[in-house]
Amino acid sequence: MATVTLKHVQKIYPSTENETKPKRRRKRDADEPAEPKKNQLKVTEEGVVAVDDFNLEIKDKEFVVLVGPSGCGKSTTLRMIAGLEDITRGELYIGDRLVNDVSPRDRDIAMVFQNYALYPHMSVRQNLEYPLKLRKTPKEEMDRRVEEAAEILGITQYLNRKPRNLSGGQRQRVAIGRAIVREPQVLLMDEPLSNLDAKLRNQMRAEIIKLRSRINTTFVYVTHDQTEAMTLGDRIVIMKDGEVQQIGTPQEVFNKPVNTFVATFIGTPQMNMFSGKLVKNEAGKYAVRVKDAEIELSEDKQKNLSDRNTAEQDVTVGIRPEHITLDGAEGTVVTGTVDVSEMMGSSIHLHVASEGTDCIIIVPTLDLGERDLSAGTEVGFTFAPNAIHVFDTETGNNLEYV
Repeated sequence: MATVTLKHVQKIYPSTENETKPKRRRKRDADEPAEPKKNQLKVTEEGVVAVDDFNLEIKDKEFVVLVGPSGCGKSTTLRMIAGLEDITRGELYIGDRLVNDVSPRDRDIAMVFQNYALYPHMSVRQNLEYPLKLRKTPKEEMDRRVEEAAEILGITQYLNRKPRNLSGGQRQRVAIGRAIVREPQVLLMDEPLSNLDAKLRNQMRAEIIKLRSRINTTFVYVTHDQTEAMTLGDRIVIMKDGEVQQIGTPQEVFNKPVNTFVATFIGTPQMNMFSGKLVKNEAGKYAVRVKDAEIELSEDKQKNLSDRNTAEQDVTVGIRPEHITLDGAEGTVVTGTVDVSEMMGSSIHLHVASEGTDCIIIVPTLDLGERDLSAGTEVGFTFAPNAIHVFDTETGNNLEYV
């Protein structure tokens, strides 16, 4: 198997002549809002920068997930690794070999696409055999690999069927099987579960986790679904507008987001954000002031801020819904009004309006007793001191780490 190393990789799509000419647009009414930009990609004299200064070293047999919103450059990065997109600048290594100018078929990689890409006129067996026939694999070896892949993926009973007679999940298993029979050094997966319904996605996530433990290859997986990223990846690469925002384990990016984008992108429901102030109390300890409440931070956060000699300042205070508790000690309670109460079974999700800020609080149903938390109820709540994040109001950077 192999490592994958990207050094200062950049992808620029040149502006075409047609794009440089002014386009005729439908006249917009004065009261009609302008269409929001879907992303904020850099535009230079060379063209649109789809991926900028991408640096990553993927270890042998590691499972790395590229995640981010549509248009962030994650699929473009995957296609550069595959050789389907040229690299504008930078270096790409698979193992110790520089592969910038190596054709896709000579990179010893395999790719699983979003739309299955199966041959409809071939049986499942023939689809699995096809890449091996192209390599002129001996019949006995080909049969062994096909049977082994079919057993791993649980599709042995479907080998004589055509793709049209399979469900979406079964087709995706065949597509994965066709990739793994080649025994590639690197297996690339481009949003392979996005066409499946929620139940099938959950099942296939579990199948991919099992698959990973049974085959010896390096995985690079692209998704826009942060749940997939958190459950599948050894490490996660979070991207936005063609740039890497943070690289880390699922737990690292969840517990220590480097900026507000990562903080709100990772986690469901997303992190709540409040306008506040970072202050030092009478004891010289860092605390956050939100509305009329003042909450002293935990010792590890005190140390992180002290080590950086962080000054008192206006901040954006981040706290996850599961780290908010109702009520609290005097002077630490933020007040608000319940707008919506969603029963989720084991918990209730409260949508609370607090002086112009909307936030979500997750309350375990076992903690409720007979308490009424219907819409219109006034509530007080406080934050777990060890789970508060303080972000710079201008840059969005986490003041503990950046």
